[in-house]
Amino acid sequence: MKNLENIIEPLSVDCVIFGFEEARLKVLLIKRSIEPEFGTWALPGGFIKYTENIEEASSRILRERTGVHNLYMEQLGAFGEIDRFPERRVITIVYYALVKPGQYNINPGPDASDASWFELNNLPRLPFDHKKILLAALARLRSTVKYKPIGFNLLNDKFPLLQLQELYEAIYGIEFDKPNFRRKIMKMNLLIPLDEKQKGVPHRSATLYKFDKERYYKLTEKGFVFEI
Repeated sequence: MKNLENIIEPLSVDCVIFGFEEARLKVLLIKRSIEPEFGTWALPGGFIKYTENIEEASSRILRERTGVHNLYMEQLGAFGEIDRFPERRVITIVYYALVKPGQYNINPGPDASDASWFELNNLPRLPFDHKKILLAALARLRSTVKYKPIGFNLLNDKFPLLQLQELYEAIYGIEFDKPNFRRKIMKMNLLIPLDEKQKGVPHRSATLYKFDKERYYKLTEKGFVFEI
């Protein structure tokens, strides 16, 4: 008889993929086509192959769902409650990623029949401990965007200031005072005003800006702290 204490339980990777669209923060969910929880909407994930490390597994799963790689991705942590998965013990390593929904063709990937973006305030019932994982990822995102400009990964390369404010309001779930927000952002000197304006909008076209990555990295070397 095998010594069960020496058995290595299955390891999986789950991904919380955030997107920003129509002034709403969204999360990508897949519709499971296998048991358990057949037909439910869940976070995309999969088991780690023997031939890959954790980072490779997370990149593969993101690539299978979005068709791209080199996304902003950060490890959130491990979730290993004994009863988090029915039938057997499964420990999962969770990553969260930031994606521009309109730029990628989303596909369900293996073991799923559909994939779709859902607003955070209008989610279906999530299986297993996926709601707990999602809330933990959102808390990490809210914490990180305070001192790192990772939010720009959710915007197009060119954007109006209003869209930038809408992004932070969507992440935090609160409204910012427009003059104060713009004054604080512009004071950092990290935005490059472009000789371009919005097109195809029903209101007055606003000037477009671009995030100055080079200036940001140079400033951080001197001790600059990004803070919203």
